[in-house]
Amino acid sequence: MRILVLGGTTEASALARRLAGDARFSLTLSLAGRTAAPQSHPVATRIGGFGGAEGLARWVRAHGIDAIVDATHPFAARISANAVEAAQLCGVPIASVVRAPWQPREGDDWICIDGFDEGASAIGKNPRRVLLTIGRQEVAAFRAAPQHLYIVRTIDPPAAADLPPRVEVIRRRGPFSLDGEIALLRAHGIDCVITKNAGGEATYAKIAAARELGLPVIMISRPHKPARLALDSVDAACAWLERQRNAHCGPRSDRGV
Repeated sequence: MRILVLGGTTEASALARRLAGDARFSLTLSLAGRTAAPQSHPVATRIGGFGGAEGLARWVRAHGIDAIVDATHPFAARISANAVEAAQLCGVPIASVVRAPWQPREGDDWICIDGFDEGASAIGKNPRRVLLTIGRQEVAAFRAAPQHLYIVRTIDPPAAADLPPRVEVIRRRGPFSLDGEIALLRAHGIDCVITKNAGGEATYAKIAAARELGLPVIMISRPHKPARLALDSVDAACAWLERQRNAHCGPRSDRGV
């Protein structure tokens, strides 16, 4: 059974590792290519976009894909919408691994906002020292608040033209430890953290560290992310694929293969 996993997350990597040695499944992991040096995976991997929903549908038909698992980032709404549409065009089943969002706990001081442009104004007018962990593509929104000093942590560096005037870029890849995050916040004198509500454990330590130090967190809420069938874990995705395989009996269907 041929599976396409739309990835770029820890869940996608975990699913690839789980299925890599299973002869019943032939898996292709697709990455958007936004990271210059992505981690290696033990399955066939493609990098780059498809050209919208119709381009994805053409790829699915050309490679005889039997099922799609959308395990993209919670903020990757566009590819999820394209995946749902492509699956409908091709008549193949699709499921999405939807990571649970973080929820505020006792002691948290969150300011929840709906978009990156709101983030710059949410910091306030007085100069602050801000840890910015939103990925490199949205950093430009904070040029609107040049009075702050930003510590920007990303895997790949943002474009120079996108950077606010007072900035330091730290290139690191998670997961991060609580002790390490507390040390980072203290070393840079951070008094505000801005992040996306990505959920998961790999980068949650910064939230716990902010709570420990009594720092406010400006939390950017998730966009609507289309999903025909939402699954809450890699285990659930594996069980779903098992069911699809059991239903996938007889000769391969003719979908342009």
